[in-house]
Amino acid sequence: MKLTSENFVDKGSIPSEFTCDGKNISPQLSWTEIPEQTKSFALTSTDPDAPGGMWIHWLVYDIPKQIQDVEKNSLPAGAKEIENDFGKKPYGGPCPPSGTHRYFFTIYALDVEHLDSVNKRNFLDKVKQHTIEKVTIMGLYKRQR
Repeated sequence: MKLTSENFVDKGSIPSEFTCDGKNISPQLSWTEIPEQTKSFALTSTDPDAPGGMWIHWLVYDIPKQIQDVEKNSLPAGAKEIENDFGKKPYGGPCPPSGTHRYFFTIYALDVEHLDSVNKRNFLDKVKQHTIEKVTIMGLYKRQR
């Protein structure tokens, strides 16, 4: 699979529009070269550089198999979100307390149409159990204070 964004390049800077310093909206993402047996997708956005360890910015699942992109500031029809580490369901953009952090956006091709009984604690385990293939794009952000 391949994952791209119209808003930033892999290993490039994330524009402030998609962070707590801007509109705090989700960036556009597109994925291609989908495995034939895919039945749905899941999406994560995480920051492994957070002071307390991995910080969850966005968890999305049950993205229908015919959808291969997420438009800027939107959620695909039929997809569901799980509460992030900001305590909210919608996307929470980069907001590092200091320094430059890495933000990983990952799309998982899954072998099931729906994930059952999924919550924040078991999300990654459930996704991993059903992952056929995954692809990641990483963006960088440092606050402009």
